[in-house]
Amino acid sequence: MSSMQARDDRGGQGGSSPPGGTEAADPASSRAAAGGASPIAPGYANGHGGGGRGGRNGWIAAGLVLVVAAAVGGAAAAGLFSSSAGNSGGSAASGYATSTRAVTRQSLTSQTEEDATLGDAGTWTVTVPQSSSSGSSGGSSGGGSSSSGTLTWLPQVGWTVKQGQAIYKVSGSPVVLLYGKVPAYRDLSEGLTGPDVTELNADLVKLGYLTASSLGPRSGWDSYSAETAYGVEQFQLHYGMTETGTLSLGEAVFLPGQALITGYGTGVSVGGPATPGAAVLTASSTTPVVSIPLDPGLQGTVKVGDAVSITLPDGNITPGVISQVQRVATSSSSSSSDQNENQGGSNGSSSGATITVLATLTHPSAAGILNQAPVTVTITTGSVSNAIVVPVDALLAEPGGKFAVEVVSGSQHHLVTVVPGLFDDAAGLVQVTGRLTPGQRVVVPGI
Repeated sequence: MSSMQARDDRGGQGGSSPPGGTEAADPASSRAAAGGASPIAPGYANGHGGGGRGGRNGWIAAGLVLVVAAAVGGAAAAGLFSSSAGNSGGSAASGYATSTRAVTRQSLTSQTEEDATLGDAGTWTVTVPQSSSSGSSGGSSGGGSSSSGTLTWLPQVGWTVKQGQAIYKVSGSPVVLLYGKVPAYRDLSEGLTGPDVTELNADLVKLGYLTASSLGPRSGWDSYSAETAYGVEQFQLHYGMTETGTLSLGEAVFLPGQALITGYGTGVSVGGPATPGAAVLTASSTTPVVSIPLDPGLQGTVKVGDAVSITLPDGNITPGVISQVQRVATSSSSSSSDQNENQGGSNGSSSGATITVLATLTHPSAAGILNQAPVTVTITTGSVSNAIVVPVDALLAEPGGKFAVEVVSGSQHHLVTVVPGLFDDAAGLVQVTGRLTPGQRVVVPGI
């Protein structure tokens, strides 16, 4: 998650900053006397960013801040602060180790890391179709009639069935896998229109039974034309079906992609009946997908097409891209249920509402045989160019929700009020606006 934690100011609690970035002749001694600026503005860290990986809010861990604050308080009480400024390293006037870093002008990227689950893109149950209202061609069509045929071939569990291959056979006739999100629910014949016709035409072109030019503009591919009927005849001829030019129920199964066979229906075996409406087999997608339960507050920072980096369980990092962003937040229980049903499962959020974001791998082979594996996703949530940039731990939280940095100029130190902008948690840098110029040096903790 994006987070902001300012460094300890090396001077206790309670003080104020010079308004408008003007100089304080002796910030170390003045903050020691008044208590100094608070290391974190109350409520700011919680308001910056959103959900994400617990325990990742740390350029300075909470315990370290407390220890440093206690040490600084003791040093102040012992009179260890002086009015003379420190140099670029070693111990500052506050009595403990500090260093300096240069103010730069550069591009900056904001990122958030989220816990996620690497699984498959879907699971499906393949059933013997019921007869359509327009009738079917009986057992030779692969179980398209209301009467039961006989299952004569089944793929083995663990096999992957691809576009144009038989996914099972009924009475010796193959039922062919075609790609499409709309399942077969009717006989397809000349004159019909609809998304199921569109996917059939796309399959016929992909498998070489038609050419795209013969179908005309893509806008017309939702129509079952004479060219479609010709392509279906060629399809039927290739698979030994009766050449009718009509794709009958039971001649093909439409699934979104390759099908990894994971099991059979209850009581299903070769030689058994292909009963209409009965499950023949179960399958899952071979496309790996990462399911990310994202804090709703970050919904506006991600969109489809955004690049991400995915850290696998073995530590390897592989690129990916956001493929879907859920619009409505769901509770952790319903989110987990929906993901298990639709994406093969996800770890979900332990509490509160989340939105489900899906990411695909640029190189799917990087997932190997992983399924339901915990991964970490780094999402780029913003970027800026030509920005004035300082280390995050150079920030000093001031009263009233303001921030400052301590600038070193020769032997003099002074505070400059700044307004934080974009945070790059990965690099530990933050964009600021204020009276700073590249090349100036700011104080950072030396521990």
